[in-house]
Amino acid sequence: MAGKCCRSIQSLSSSLFKSKRCTTQQLKACQYSCSSQQPGGPTLTKSISFQQPSLSTPLPGLPLAKYASHKEDNQSTQITVLPSGLKIASENRFGQFCTVGVVIDSGSRYEVAFPSGISHFLEKLAFNSTEEYKNKDEIMQALERHGGICDCQSSRDTFVYAASADVRGLEAVIKILGDVVFRPQLSLEEVDIARQTIQFELETLLTRPEQETILMDMVHSAAYRNNTLGLPKICPESSLSKIDSNTLLTYLKSHHTLSRMVVAGVGVEHQALVDYVTKYFVELKPIWDQNSSIQQVKVDASVAQFTGGIVQEECEIPQYAGPSGLPELAHVVVALEGMSHQDPDFIPACVLNMMMGGGGSFSAGGPGKGMYTRLYTNVLNRYHWMYNATAYNHAYADTGLFCIHASATPAHVRDMVDVLTREIVAMAGPTGDKELMRAKTQLQSMLLMNLEARPVVFEDIARQVLATGHRKRPEAFMDLIEKVTSDDISRVAQRMLRSQPAVAARGKVQKMPALPDIQTALLNKDGRLQTARSRLSLFR
Repeated sequence: MAGKCCRSIQSLSSSLFKSKRCTTQQLKACQYSCSSQQPGGPTLTKSISFQQPSLSTPLPGLPLAKYASHKEDNQSTQITVLPSGLKIASENRFGQFCTVGVVIDSGSRYEVAFPSGISHFLEKLAFNSTEEYKNKDEIMQALERHGGICDCQSSRDTFVYAASADVRGLEAVIKILGDVVFRPQLSLEEVDIARQTIQFELETLLTRPEQETILMDMVHSAAYRNNTLGLPKICPESSLSKIDSNTLLTYLKSHHTLSRMVVAGVGVEHQALVDYVTKYFVELKPIWDQNSSIQQVKVDASVAQFTGGIVQEECEIPQYAGPSGLPELAHVVVALEGMSHQDPDFIPACVLNMMMGGGGSFSAGGPGKGMYTRLYTNVLNRYHWMYNATAYNHAYADTGLFCIHASATPAHVRDMVDVLTREIVAMAGPTGDKELMRAKTQLQSMLLMNLEARPVVFEDIARQVLATGHRKRPEAFMDLIEKVTSDDISRVAQRMLRSQPAVAARGKVQKMPALPDIQTALLNKDGRLQTARSRLSLFR
């Protein structure tokens, strides 16, 4: 066996020396040996030396590899502001695909002069027929030629149109986005289909056990009653018949203007993006400019006014189908005024949100889920009748909303609110070094992990440039997170507790405590709700 091994190595060595593609300077000495044991004799060893290319030397006859550059220039965000006020931001990245889109300072908070639900309609009507494309199929086919996909999402304060495709199809993608944003046809048939789709969504929401979408609308309505962020994001059923193409075009003419937009791209050359955006966004005029009957309405510039309050709906919550074992649940959200994303306390508020964490009792576990967060250790692991407890931190340009959503059986509604008020008050107390470090590390990890995705980087660039005119690098946020102390957490929590609570409750909530009782509990040092016995203690 050893002899065969040696002959094989000799053959390999001979072929390397005879190869004309390898020069003496490109070869490196290497020693191979093999041994064999002769029966009743000594061990025989044969050594053969031959030359092979160095690992630092390019292989002859093969093209040179192209490496991604790690230069800082390739990771900087370039921003151009056109005379019209339109901002264009980009960050070039290694790869063949890009993500580009438009983020607009628009959303349900600006619908005060319109029937609520305009943004919901526009979201459903996105990427339909335009001046250039007869229908949605033509747009999809144009995108598919470059392996592209598209999406549109609206929130309370922003509107996003975006697409991902091969970078060689950048012009085609920008052309589509320009047409979709500025030149939609909004035909009678398309508006009717959108109306039916929204009607179906409203009916579906009422048949789903998940209540987060409805509850977030309810708690915002309680927190900002009848103003800005308190306006419904979901189109109310009463508005379905009030919204038509003329109403939609009037809203678009007022709110979807160049000065309220940011066009952002990831994985594209900046100058090419500027040229294409100028051609299809600026030089080609919007469809509403061609119709003199479309009026210009003044944009609502009101600052969000946090009012606090309670919104409560008595109803039956659908149960999960199948043998889930989950009973009918009642849902409650308790919220306080939080920090805007421009507030110096925004980062500590995010760390506090991670420290509270939470989730569902029966959700899938795994590393990073937050099993050591307060809402797991103090609530879900302690009270068997609590099925969900999750903290949320909503941040806007001029305000924020910090809330905890919980669910339990209807018989434990009052107990559930008592648990929530105690945990909210405890946020202002001492914070352990270990839980603070865990929250900061988890927030940093989540930030970096999310920014590995190209669409997330696109949205991060666009939202930051829309809000501030520039973009902070992730490293800056990492440093800010690292500097958060336990005193910052206590201070931010105390600042939140000075606001009036906003409460939303849905389901069988007859045992829901009154708003004054919740306010009193949040003022107590221990956060406990007063019982009937404690309220009457003076008369015993």
